[in-house]
Amino acid sequence: MSEPLASPPSFDAIIIGAGIAGMYQLYRLRELGLSVQVLEAGSGVGGTWYWNRYPGARFDSESYTYGYSFSEELLQEWNWSEHFAAQPETLRYLNHVADRFELRPHIRFNSRVTAARYDEASRRWEVTLQTGERFLARFLITAIGPLSADTLPRVPGIQDFRGESFHTSRWPREPVDFAGKRVAVIGTGATGVQVIQTIAPLVGQLTVFQRTPNWCTPLHNRKITEEEQARIKANYPAMFELLRRTPGCYIHDTDPRSTFDVTPEEREAFWEKLYSEPGFGIWMANFRDVLTDPKANALFSDFVARKIRQRVKDPATAEKLIPKNHGFGTRRVPQETFYYEAYNLPHVRLVDLQEEPIERVTETGIRTSAAEYEFDMIIYATGFDAITGSFDRIDIRGVGGLPLKEKWAEGPKTYLGLMSAGFPNMLTIVGPHNASTRCNIPRCIEQNVEWITALLRNARDRGITRFEATPEAEAEWSRHIEELAAGMLYTQVDSWATGVNRNVEGKDVRRILQYQGGAPQYRAKCAEVAESGYAGMVLA
Repeated sequence: MSEPLASPPSFDAIIIGAGIAGMYQLYRLRELGLSVQVLEAGSGVGGTWYWNRYPGARFDSESYTYGYSFSEELLQEWNWSEHFAAQPETLRYLNHVADRFELRPHIRFNSRVTAARYDEASRRWEVTLQTGERFLARFLITAIGPLSADTLPRVPGIQDFRGESFHTSRWPREPVDFAGKRVAVIGTGATGVQVIQTIAPLVGQLTVFQRTPNWCTPLHNRKITEEEQARIKANYPAMFELLRRTPGCYIHDTDPRSTFDVTPEEREAFWEKLYSEPGFGIWMANFRDVLTDPKANALFSDFVARKIRQRVKDPATAEKLIPKNHGFGTRRVPQETFYYEAYNLPHVRLVDLQEEPIERVTETGIRTSAAEYEFDMIIYATGFDAITGSFDRIDIRGVGGLPLKEKWAEGPKTYLGLMSAGFPNMLTIVGPHNASTRCNIPRCIEQNVEWITALLRNARDRGITRFEATPEAEAEWSRHIEELAAGMLYTQVDSWATGVNRNVEGKDVRRILQYQGGAPQYRAKCAEVAESGYAGMVLA
């Protein structure tokens, strides 16, 4: 006789993803005494910092502003070596957190989630892995990241190439040898910039295929001295209070002046100062109207364009590296270290795909409309199906079997960026319409996690087994999202932040995906909902 099928293991909560968000949510739910299972596709913790091992991967938030803030002991015992730490150090940090707080026993690795279905009768989610294994939970929490669904360019022949090829977010663990090799890099977003500047001195020949140039500004990274280390640790309380006040939870705050409140000489001096300083100050601490007033934005874009022309020796190459279809800061600003100087090396070539698009990848390299290029290695720095893409890759079905992908086909519909009507007991950390996607992300992750934890504590204490956003509250939140984005220049630009990705079929219409009111206002909105007894939600 055949053995009866075993019932799927059941938990109070399942968390998808063991990155920064999933680990912290696990820590907080374990404090509540809930049974929790984390399902992680990778073989280790770290999320973004587990998958993105490519050469040059590092923070563009100051290291000490990025780490978790929930434990004073952790803050004091961990020493960041650089102001902007590299990926290996960040991954060591996250492994240290997992070990220090004994998180691993609750994480199942090599467990890629392919489906999640809500059962109204039992008020439970059934979660299915790629292997076919199933799990049950009252609550489902997604911690799958806004930039985790990697994409390749939509050109034929990618599988035909006989040399080495890598997508940056699926970089191998073993060292990659660049010496003497003919290397192609496709893509010049933040990842491509980091790769290009890092490997340019190492390769025999480097050809960069650029579709859209980006406005890049200097990172100005350096080691943290012992004196700085002591000062940072003594200043953590004040620093975290500052981070709670700034719109993006960075140590940089918007200058209250308008671009036109000062003389041209004062303006130029201020911009020179920002350009010489480390980090995102040049983006986040600029004049208040640079991201909203086209004239102010054009002036600053001209300033950065002059810097590019000064740094790139060949005028024709410099012009190709200067964006013509968007102003500064309307797309994500890559932070760089001698990126532009890489194009001054004699063995580095820039191919403008607006002039000669790629026709196909061949067995030996890449064919464009103008030439055949032979390579030993192709690196795809072609990014992600951002914000909603990671949700699309899981078959998530709510009440009545409604697919989330179908509900969000014309753009995401959420309440607080944390839940979606018709999907009871499901919560989304760093989801669409959430402040986290335009934020020093761990700071906003902590707010998301703490709000979710308070909701589940409330549900536990009151015996609530089902909660859901109302369609009316969801519609009102969507109107709020649209209102906040009105007047922002970024909404007029095609980018992953507006849901446009030419590498993904159907992602060709601009949508409002992010909360633009700033982290303090978002935090206040979420707190108001909780303090009102969770207005806009049905709890039963």
